[in-house]
Order: sequence, then C-alpha cells, then structure tokens
Amino acid sequence: MAPSRTSSLRRPKAKKGTVQVKISHGRLQLVFSWQGQRYYLSLGVPDTAINRKAAEQKARQIELDFVSGNFDPTLDKYRPENLLKEKTQEITPIRSIWAQYVEYKSPHVSPKTINGTYDPVTAHLGKCRTDGLKDPIKFRRELLKVTTESQARRTLMQLSAACKWGIKHRLIDDNPFEGMYLDLSPTQPPPPMAFTMEERDRIIEAFETDSRPGMNYRHYAPFIKFLFWTGCRPCEAIGLRWGSVTPDCHRVHFHESIVEISGRLERRKEDKTNVKRWFSCPTRLKELLKSMRPEAPEVEELVFKSPKGKTITESNFSDRAWTKVLTQLGLAVKDNIKMTPYNCRDTFIILQALQGHSSTTIARWVGNSSEVIEKRYLDKMKLDHLKPTDI
Repeated sequence: MAPSRTSSLRRPKAKKGTVQVKISHGRLQLVFSWQGQRYYLSLGVPDTAINRKAAEQKARQIELDFVSGNFDPTLDKYRPENLLKEKTQEITPIRSIWAQYVEYKSPHVSPKTINGTYDPVTAHLGKCRTDGLKDPIKFRRELLKVTTESQARRTLMQLSAACKWGIKHRLIDDNPFEGMYLDLSPTQPPPPMAFTMEERDRIIEAFETDSRPGMNYRHYAPFIKFLFWTGCRPCEAIGLRWGSVTPDCHRVHFHESIVEISGRLERRKEDKTNVKRWFSCPTRLKELLKSMRPEAPEVEELVFKSPKGKTITESNFSDRAWTKVLTQLGLAVKDNIKMTPYNCRDTFIILQALQGHSSTTIARWVGNSSEVIEKRYLDKMKLDHLKPTDI
C-alpha cells in the first residue's frame, strides 16, 4: 500500500540520544526517547530567552547522562524544582526587570551582543544576593566583589538602561543605577596601531611567498591584501559572498559578517554599526577580485575560504598563520601591543588619512562615524607627527 499523504509529511525523527526543547501549552518541555521509552518532561516555565537557555542546558545534561550511564528514568533528577535550585535564584525585582529587558531586546540585537553583553550581566546578577532596586549601594558593593571594576561598570550601565526601559513601560518608578557606572573606571581599549606602508607590503609579500613545509599560509595572501586594501573588519571579509561583489568587481557591498561566538560561527546580516555600505574598488583590488572570481559563482559562495574550503575562523587564523608569519618578520608586537588582523583596518585608515582624505570619506569607506575617525585615529596621528613650537 502506498504511504498516506499524512505519513509522508511527518517530520524526521530526532537522532537517538537527542533531547529536544519544545513548547506545549505555552510552556517549555523536554521530549526524548531512550531505550525504547518516550519521555516528556514539562519545565513549567514560559518560552523566554533566559528560560530557553536553562532548558537547553538541562537537555544537554540529560544527553550527557545517557552517555555516562547516569540517566535517571524517573526524571526526578531533572524536575523543574531541581532546575530552579540549580540554575536560578529567587526572582527579585531587578532580575525580573533585566529578564524582561533582555527578552524585549533580543530579537533586535546580534547573537554576539547577547553572548558578550547581556549574558555576563545575567551571570553577575546571579552572584549577587542583594536586590539592586531595593538597595543599590549594597548591590554595587557585592558586584565589585564578584567581578572586576571594568566589568562591574558595564553591568551597572546595562542595568541602568534596563531600568530606563522599565520606567518607559511603567514597570518601575525610578532608576537607582542612573549615572552610577560613571564612578568606576572603564576598560581602556588599546590605541589604534598601524603598520607603515613598508611593513604592510612586507607582510603581504611574506604571505605570498610563504613555503614552510606542511603549511599553506600562502593561501591567505588574497585575504590579507583585501584586509589591508579595504580597511574592513576581519569578520566582514570572512563573511563576504560573491553575491555582494558586482560581476565586474568594481564594487563590494558590505552588509553582513561571520562572527565567532563561544566557539560557534554565526552569520550576521549587517555590519557592526548597522550601516550597509558600498566600497568602490581601486584598480589593484579590482584585479585581485577578478583573478579569484569563479566563472559562475553562486550568490552564497564565500569569497575567502580556509585552505580546506571551509569558513575561516578568525581566532584560528590569527593564532596560527598571522602570528607565525608576523613573528618571523619581527612585527607580531609593536610598542608593546600584540598586533592582530584588525590592525590591517587601523593601517588602512591611517594611510588614507596621510594621503589627505577627510574623516567623513574614510568613515564611509570603513563603516564608522567621522567622529570616531577623528577622535580615535586622527587625533593620535596628529599628536604623533606634531611637535610643540619653540617659544
């Protein structure tokens, strides 16, 4: 008998030993099969960003218990009350406001922002017993005991933003964190560090001619040239696809990137500043792209790939190919600052400024504001090249 239409449209079964997180009647539920038995475990909590993360952690715990032989078939070990004891504390007003704020913001921010900005605040809140809305001064003292001053500053800044949002939506009446972070010292980012034009060309030549046994660093020469000649962020070059390069290779559209988050590669559909920009290619860059372009490239095909044809992982490239080549050249460190592929961007900006291009023009090329170019790059460049007058 031919299979019915209904059976032919059924979802494929989950892999054996896999725990799925599902929604049942508006509540999160874990569903899985083990040794011929089907299990359903309701967690009794709504599907929010924080609750789903806790549910996924519980799912991974069960999967590990399968492998290690510690699975509890009664499910008592995984019941919601145990989940709450292990993963959460009392839901104080500040934790509630923060959870609602993150849930509200999550659809509109990148995974990297959630991982690098919101998750640390959630972790710090979990380490502090005091409710910051009731006793903000005591909360601040506790926060400084569980993390660094710069991280505490960022946490207080985010909590202030959450409370400001809470006031706007009439969830709370005041913001006890407003301005509190200003009393703490921020982490100072390293100053922009550019290579000279001669150093830039030496680095490009070193990649082009690299021939060490068992390595294929020469493969990355076009990638290095592209970073130096466009000033784009490394994640933008890694995420560039042939569909974003015009067929004649005259222009490149920067509007997405591939970022590394907790060891995973995530595709992000905009640049860091949410500015979708076009870059007009000078002659040598145009010729480089033409030499690389397949005869009929797929729109989704990456322009730059690893030697094995996979997505380049920025940290892996930086730790291996970049560091080894620059160490050989004696350029891995400048002025006690470790040089990274991001310094290719610094180099482009400084060299273009030295050629007389305005901060507004450079900002459009690299996807920044003219204020950032002026303050972060040009002020330093002017101080490096100017001397006080003898009087």
